[in-house]
Amino acid sequence: MRTKEQMMDLILGVAEHDDRIRAVYMNGSRTNPNAPTDLFQDYDIVYVVEETASFIADRTWPERFGEILFMQFPDEHPDYPSDKENSYGWLMIFTDGNRLDLTVMTIPRAKENVFEDTLCIILLDKDGILPAIPESSDETHRVKKPSAEQFAAICNEFWWCLNNVAKGLWRNEPTYAQDMLNKVVRDQLLSMLSFKAGILTDYSVSVGKSGKYLPRWISAEEWEAYLRTYSGTGIDEMWESVETMCGLFAKTARFVAEKSGYTYNEREEAGCLWYLRRVRDLPADSTEI
Repeated sequence: MRTKEQMMDLILGVAEHDDRIRAVYMNGSRTNPNAPTDLFQDYDIVYVVEETASFIADRTWPERFGEILFMQFPDEHPDYPSDKENSYGWLMIFTDGNRLDLTVMTIPRAKENVFEDTLCIILLDKDGILPAIPESSDETHRVKKPSAEQFAAICNEFWWCLNNVAKGLWRNEPTYAQDMLNKVVRDQLLSMLSFKAGILTDYSVSVGKSGKYLPRWISAEEWEAYLRTYSGTGIDEMWESVETMCGLFAKTARFVAEKSGYTYNEREEAGCLWYLRRVRDLPADSTEI
Protein backbone atom coordinates (compact mmCIF):
# COMPACT_ATOMS: atom_id res chain seq x y z
CA MET A 1 0.00 0.00 0.00
CA ARG A 2 1.48 3.36 -0.99
CA THR A 3 2.25 5.64 1.92
CA LYS A 4 0.68 9.05 2.54
CA GLU A 5 3.90 10.68 1.36
CA GLN A 6 3.87 8.70 -1.89
CA MET A 7 0.23 9.51 -2.57
CA MET A 8 0.67 13.20 -1.87
CA ASP A 9 3.79 13.36 -4.05
CA LEU A 10 1.83 11.75 -6.86
CA ILE A 11 -1.21 14.02 -6.45
CA LEU A 12 0.90 17.18 -6.42
CA GLY A 13 3.24 15.91 -9.12
CA VAL A 14 0.38 15.38 -11.55
CA ALA A 15 -0.88 18.89 -10.82
CA GLU A 16 2.52 20.53 -11.18
CA HIS A 17 3.13 18.98 -14.61
CA ASP A 18 -0.32 19.64 -16.06
CA ASP A 19 -0.81 23.22 -17.22
CA ARG A 20 -4.58 22.79 -17.12
CA ILE A 21 -4.41 22.45 -13.32
CA ARG A 22 -3.84 25.83 -11.65
CA ALA A 23 -4.33 24.99 -7.97
CA VAL A 24 -4.96 22.09 -5.59
CA TYR A 25 -6.71 21.85 -2.26
CA MET A 26 -7.70 19.03 0.06
CA ASN A 27 -10.56 18.55 2.52
CA GLY A 28 -12.14 15.67 4.43
CA SER A 29 -10.84 13.59 7.32
CA ARG A 30 -7.18 14.05 6.39
CA THR A 31 -7.46 17.76 7.12
CA ASN A 32 -9.45 17.27 10.33
CA PRO A 33 -7.19 17.43 13.39
CA ASN A 34 -9.87 15.69 15.47
CA ALA A 35 -10.39 12.71 13.15
CA PRO A 36 -8.65 9.41 13.91
CA THR A 37 -6.05 8.27 11.40
CA ASP A 38 -6.21 4.83 9.81
CA LEU A 39 -5.61 2.96 6.56
CA PHE A 40 -9.16 3.62 5.26
CA GLN A 41 -8.87 7.41 5.15
CA ASP A 42 -9.34 8.57 1.60
CA TYR A 43 -7.73 11.51 -0.17
CA ASP A 44 -10.33 14.21 -0.92
CA ILE A 45 -8.64 16.33 -3.56
CA VAL A 46 -9.83 19.22 -5.74
CA TYR A 47 -7.90 20.28 -8.83
CA VAL A 48 -8.73 23.86 -9.78
CA VAL A 49 -8.90 24.10 -13.56
CA GLU A 50 -9.89 26.51 -16.32
CA GLU A 51 -12.22 23.95 -17.92
CA THR A 52 -13.48 20.44 -17.15
CA ALA A 53 -14.34 19.15 -20.63
CA SER A 54 -10.88 17.84 -21.59
CA PHE A 55 -10.63 15.86 -18.34
CA ILE A 56 -14.08 14.35 -18.78
CA ALA A 57 -13.41 13.38 -22.40
CA ASP A 58 -10.24 11.43 -21.53
CA ARG A 59 -11.59 8.27 -19.89
CA THR A 60 -8.08 6.97 -19.23
CA TRP A 61 -6.92 10.10 -17.40
CA PRO A 62 -7.59 8.74 -13.85
CA GLU A 63 -5.28 5.77 -14.51
CA ARG A 64 -2.21 7.95 -13.90
CA PHE A 65 -2.94 7.73 -10.17
CA GLY A 66 -2.52 3.97 -10.02
CA GLU A 67 -4.03 0.65 -11.00
CA ILE A 68 -7.76 1.09 -10.43
CA LEU A 69 -9.60 -1.79 -8.80
CA PHE A 70 -13.02 -0.19 -9.22
CA MET A 71 -14.45 3.31 -9.37
CA GLN A 72 -17.52 5.49 -9.55
CA PHE A 73 -18.49 8.49 -11.70
CA PRO A 74 -20.93 10.30 -9.37
CA ASP A 75 -21.70 13.06 -11.87
CA GLU A 76 -22.87 10.51 -14.43
CA HIS A 77 -25.70 9.15 -12.27
CA PRO A 78 -28.96 9.91 -14.14
CA ASP A 79 -30.93 10.63 -10.97
CA TYR A 80 -28.49 13.03 -9.31
CA PRO A 81 -28.07 16.68 -10.32
CA SER A 82 -24.67 17.67 -11.70
CA ASP A 83 -22.92 20.68 -13.19
CA LYS A 84 -20.26 19.06 -15.31
CA GLU A 85 -19.10 22.32 -16.86
CA ASN A 86 -17.97 23.56 -13.45
CA SER A 87 -17.31 20.41 -11.40
CA TYR A 88 -16.68 16.74 -12.17
CA GLY A 89 -15.45 13.93 -9.97
CA TRP A 90 -14.01 10.42 -9.92
CA LEU A 91 -14.07 8.10 -6.90
CA MET A 92 -11.29 5.54 -7.17
CA ILE A 93 -10.09 2.58 -5.14
CA PHE A 94 -6.73 1.24 -6.27
CA THR A 95 -5.37 -2.29 -6.12
CA ASP A 96 -3.08 -1.25 -3.24
CA GLY A 97 -6.12 -0.27 -1.14
CA ASN A 98 -5.77 3.51 -1.33
CA ARG A 99 -8.85 5.56 -2.19
CA LEU A 100 -8.81 8.88 -4.03
CA ASP A 101 -11.88 11.10 -4.37
CA LEU A 102 -10.80 13.54 -7.05
CA THR A 103 -12.70 16.53 -8.41
CA VAL A 104 -11.81 19.00 -11.14
CA MET A 105 -13.47 22.35 -10.50
CA THR A 106 -13.42 25.60 -12.43
CA ILE A 107 -11.77 28.64 -10.89
CA PRO A 108 -14.97 30.64 -10.14
CA ARG A 109 -16.64 27.63 -8.54
CA ALA A 110 -13.53 26.74 -6.52
CA LYS A 111 -13.31 30.28 -5.12
CA GLU A 112 -16.75 29.72 -3.60
CA ASN A 113 -16.19 26.10 -2.60
CA VAL A 114 -13.12 26.72 -0.42
CA PHE A 115 -15.33 28.72 1.95
CA GLU A 116 -18.12 26.13 2.12
CA ASP A 117 -16.15 23.63 4.22
CA THR A 118 -13.75 24.69 6.96
CA LEU A 119 -11.94 21.36 6.54
CA CYS A 120 -9.90 22.73 3.66
CA ILE A 121 -6.17 23.13 3.08
CA ILE A 122 -4.66 24.73 -0.04
CA LEU A 123 -1.77 22.56 -1.25
CA LEU A 124 -0.76 24.36 -4.44
CA ASP A 125 -1.68 27.65 -6.10
CA LYS A 126 0.35 28.38 -9.21
CA ASP A 127 -1.16 31.81 -9.88
CA GLY A 128 -2.39 32.95 -6.48
CA ILE A 129 -5.99 32.60 -7.65
CA LEU A 130 -7.51 31.16 -4.48
CA PRO A 131 -8.52 33.43 -1.60
CA ALA A 132 -6.90 33.21 1.81
CA ILE A 133 -8.83 30.78 4.03
CA PRO A 134 -8.83 30.10 7.78
CA GLU A 135 -6.81 27.27 9.29
CA SER A 136 -8.50 23.90 8.75
CA SER A 137 -11.00 22.92 11.46
CA ASP A 138 -14.19 20.87 11.80
CA GLU A 139 -16.21 23.98 12.71
CA THR A 140 -18.79 23.59 9.93
CA HIS A 141 -19.39 19.99 11.01
CA ARG A 142 -19.92 20.69 14.71
CA VAL A 143 -23.20 20.10 16.49
CA LYS A 144 -25.32 23.25 16.47
CA LYS A 145 -27.59 24.15 19.37
CA PRO A 146 -31.23 23.71 18.31
CA SER A 147 -33.76 26.48 18.75
CA ALA A 148 -36.76 25.77 20.95
CA GLU A 149 -38.80 25.29 17.77
CA GLN A 150 -36.30 22.85 16.30
CA PHE A 151 -36.15 20.90 19.55
CA ALA A 152 -39.95 20.61 19.67
CA ALA A 153 -40.12 19.59 16.00
CA ILE A 154 -37.55 16.81 16.48
CA CYS A 155 -39.45 15.49 19.48
CA ASN A 156 -42.72 15.58 17.57
CA GLU A 157 -41.21 13.83 14.55
CA PHE A 158 -39.79 11.08 16.75
CA TRP A 159 -42.98 10.35 18.68
CA TRP A 160 -45.41 10.85 15.80
CA CYS A 161 -43.62 8.66 13.26
CA LEU A 162 -43.54 5.72 15.66
CA ASN A 163 -47.23 5.14 14.88
CA ASN A 164 -46.13 3.99 11.42
CA VAL A 165 -43.62 1.62 12.97
CA ALA A 166 -46.34 0.19 15.22
CA LYS A 167 -48.77 -0.52 12.43
CA GLY A 168 -45.99 -2.02 10.31
CA LEU A 169 -45.09 -4.42 13.11
CA TRP A 170 -48.73 -5.32 13.80
CA ARG A 171 -49.24 -6.04 10.10
CA ASN A 172 -46.07 -8.18 10.11
CA GLU A 173 -44.41 -5.85 7.60
CA PRO A 174 -40.85 -5.74 8.95
CA THR A 175 -39.32 -4.05 5.91
CA TYR A 176 -41.74 -1.14 6.13
CA ALA A 177 -41.22 -0.87 9.88
CA GLN A 178 -37.44 -1.00 9.44
CA ASP A 179 -37.57 1.79 6.87
CA MET A 180 -39.56 4.01 9.21
CA LEU A 181 -37.25 3.22 12.12
CA ASN A 182 -33.97 3.70 10.32
CA LYS A 183 -34.78 6.42 7.79
CA VAL A 184 -37.00 8.64 9.93
CA VAL A 185 -37.16 7.85 13.64
CA ARG A 186 -33.46 7.10 14.09
CA ASP A 187 -32.47 10.48 12.67
CA GLN A 188 -34.37 12.20 15.47
CA LEU A 189 -32.75 10.03 18.14
CA LEU A 190 -29.31 10.68 16.68
CA SER A 191 -30.00 14.42 16.64
CA MET A 192 -30.99 14.35 20.31
CA LEU A 193 -27.90 12.38 21.32
CA SER A 194 -25.81 14.83 19.31
CA PHE A 195 -27.36 17.76 21.17
CA LYS A 196 -26.39 16.12 24.45
CA ALA A 197 -22.79 15.79 23.23
CA GLY A 198 -22.98 19.43 22.20
CA ILE A 199 -24.18 20.51 25.63
CA LEU A 200 -21.43 18.54 27.36
CA THR A 201 -18.76 20.21 25.20
CA ASP A 202 -20.27 23.69 24.83
CA TYR A 203 -21.13 22.80 21.22
CA SER A 204 -17.48 22.56 20.21
CA VAL A 205 -17.38 19.09 18.63
CA SER A 206 -18.50 17.04 15.66
CA VAL A 207 -20.07 13.65 16.38
CA GLY A 208 -19.00 12.40 12.95
CA LYS A 209 -21.04 10.79 10.22
CA SER A 210 -23.79 8.56 11.65
CA GLY A 211 -22.74 9.62 15.15
CA LYS A 212 -19.61 7.46 15.02
CA TYR A 213 -17.77 9.65 17.56
CA LEU A 214 -20.60 9.75 20.09
CA PRO A 215 -18.89 7.29 22.49
CA ARG A 216 -16.36 10.05 23.23
CA TRP A 217 -19.03 12.04 25.08
CA ILE A 218 -22.07 9.97 26.02
CA SER A 219 -21.84 7.25 28.65
CA ALA A 220 -21.01 3.64 27.86
CA GLU A 221 -24.51 2.71 29.05
CA GLU A 222 -26.11 5.16 26.64
CA TRP A 223 -23.95 3.98 23.74
CA GLU A 224 -24.82 0.35 24.43
CA ALA A 225 -28.50 1.29 24.54
CA TYR A 226 -28.14 3.06 21.20
CA LEU A 227 -26.54 -0.02 19.66
CA ARG A 228 -29.46 -2.11 20.90
CA THR A 229 -31.82 0.05 18.83
CA TYR A 230 -30.42 -1.73 15.78
CA SER A 231 -32.20 -5.03 15.32
CA GLY A 232 -32.94 -7.86 12.95
CA THR A 233 -36.30 -8.32 11.28
CA GLY A 234 -37.97 -10.48 13.92
CA ILE A 235 -41.15 -8.74 15.07
CA ASP A 236 -40.54 -9.27 18.80
CA GLU A 237 -36.93 -8.20 18.42
CA MET A 238 -38.00 -5.04 16.63
CA TRP A 239 -40.52 -4.20 19.34
CA GLU A 240 -37.75 -4.43 21.91
CA SER A 241 -35.66 -2.06 19.82
CA VAL A 242 -38.56 0.38 19.71
CA GLU A 243 -38.87 0.27 23.49
CA THR A 244 -35.14 0.91 23.85
CA MET A 245 -35.36 3.79 21.39
CA CYS A 246 -38.22 5.36 23.30
CA GLY A 247 -36.46 5.10 26.64
CA LEU A 248 -33.21 6.52 25.34
CA PHE A 249 -34.90 9.34 23.46
CA ALA A 250 -37.10 10.34 26.40
CA LYS A 251 -34.18 10.42 28.82
CA THR A 252 -31.95 12.38 26.45
CA ALA A 253 -34.67 14.84 25.39
CA ARG A 254 -35.39 15.67 29.03
CA PHE A 255 -31.68 16.35 29.60
CA VAL A 256 -31.47 18.58 26.52
CA ALA A 257 -34.64 20.45 27.47
CA GLU A 258 -33.45 21.09 31.03
CA LYS A 259 -29.98 22.27 30.01
CA SER A 260 -31.34 24.41 27.16
CA GLY A 261 -34.20 26.00 29.05
CA TYR A 262 -36.81 24.39 26.80
CA THR A 263 -40.11 22.67 27.56
CA TYR A 264 -40.42 18.95 26.87
CA ASN A 265 -43.88 17.74 25.83
CA GLU A 266 -44.62 15.02 28.37
CA ARG A 267 -48.15 14.56 27.08
CA GLU A 268 -46.90 13.79 23.57
CA GLU A 269 -44.59 11.10 24.89
CA ALA A 270 -47.28 9.55 27.09
CA GLY A 271 -49.80 9.44 24.25
CA CYS A 272 -47.37 7.80 21.88
CA LEU A 273 -46.26 5.19 24.42
CA TRP A 274 -49.87 4.31 25.24
CA TYR A 275 -50.61 3.87 21.53
CA LEU A 276 -47.49 1.81 20.87
CA ARG A 277 -48.14 -0.61 23.70
CA ARG A 278 -51.80 -0.86 22.83
CA VAL A 279 -50.94 -1.84 19.25
CA ARG A 280 -48.27 -4.27 20.42
CA ASP A 281 -50.87 -6.12 22.52
CA LEU A 282 -53.55 -6.20 19.81
CA PRO A 283 -54.47 -9.69 18.60
CA ALA A 284 -53.80 -10.28 14.91
CA ASP A 285 -57.51 -10.53 14.15
CA SER A 286 -58.51 -7.25 15.86
CA THR A 287 -61.02 -5.04 14.08
CA GLU A 288 -60.53 -1.97 16.27
CA ILE A 289 -57.80 -0.41 18.39
